[in-house]
Amino acid sequence: MKKRKKEPALNYSAELKKLKDAGPARLYLLWGEEDYLRDSFLQELRDICAPGDDSFQARVFAEARPDPDELRYAIDTLPFFSERSLIEIRDLDYSKSDVTDRLIQVLSDIPDYCTVAFRLGHGEEPDGRSKLIRFLRENGEEIRFTVQDQNMLVRWITRRFAYYGKGLEIEAAQRLIYLSGDQMKALIPEIEKIAAFAPGEKVTAADVNAVANRIPESDVFDLTNALADRRFRTAAGILADLLEQRDVSVPAILSMLSNQFRRILIASDAKDAQTVMELCSLKSDYPAKLLRNSARGFRKDQLQRAIELCAQADYRLKSESADEKQLLKETVMRIALECGEGQQGSGAIA
Repeated sequence: MKKRKKEPALNYSAELKKLKDAGPARLYLLWGEEDYLRDSFLQELRDICAPGDDSFQARVFAEARPDPDELRYAIDTLPFFSERSLIEIRDLDYSKSDVTDRLIQVLSDIPDYCTVAFRLGHGEEPDGRSKLIRFLRENGEEIRFTVQDQNMLVRWITRRFAYYGKGLEIEAAQRLIYLSGDQMKALIPEIEKIAAFAPGEKVTAADVNAVANRIPESDVFDLTNALADRRFRTAAGILADLLEQRDVSVPAILSMLSNQFRRILIASDAKDAQTVMELCSLKSDYPAKLLRNSARGFRKDQLQRAIELCAQADYRLKSESADEKQLLKETVMRIALECGEGQQGSGAIA
């Protein structure tokens, strides 16, 4: 199987050092999956350009189509209480060509004392076909705030717990990332909650399991693990919890389930966790090891059949007016039957 190209994680410390050593650039394009780091970088820019939260020196344009004349005036206004001014442009609709041409004209002559930062929304990737995006990339500094790798996240989580006077087991940090995801902004309230709950001086994986919020992907992971271990009633309980979540749809659950079985199938052939990481584009060996453990509970033909059943269910969802939840339950039940001990699985999941 062909290995996927691994996207290198942003070295945020290096970007901060560059900013502090060389000073702010005139023009930035800021985007990426990690909102926390993007917003932290913007705050660093504000601290340099508009110290003391001086709103006169830092202006925000949050309109989808900012007026180019207003932007020109804001850029040309001399700073009074600091050496620089900062203009932040959020969530711009750069698909309108009439606005784009005028914006490019304005941005072509930014004075030395001004910094203009374009901040894209969460998950929004710049369209390289856009004339404005091409201009920003050619004339400004583009920073993509990527999700950080596990080693960096573990160090960051450890520092956050230390702020609350708590030590941290490495396994607890890995478990937190596994359960609650790798988005730093989402991890902050989880760290606060766990630190308040943990009775001891050092936070354990058991503390994390007790109170951490779970993302749907981790529930699907546990669902397939339960099927691998023939714990069908446990699988039924996990599926019921997933179906009660309002922020995740049945098609999304089915897609995650299919992807999970594909990953387990890959893990069944992989020689080690590092290979699983590379083939499945995982950021750490923790989920890779869990996948290898799950693979031991399935035969290859069972995994192939599970993927086939998920594909059939997906087709029915798109082509029929079936009861989505019931269809998903039936699919998981049929997968459980394929795993053996069918009577136990059927009674638990139906």
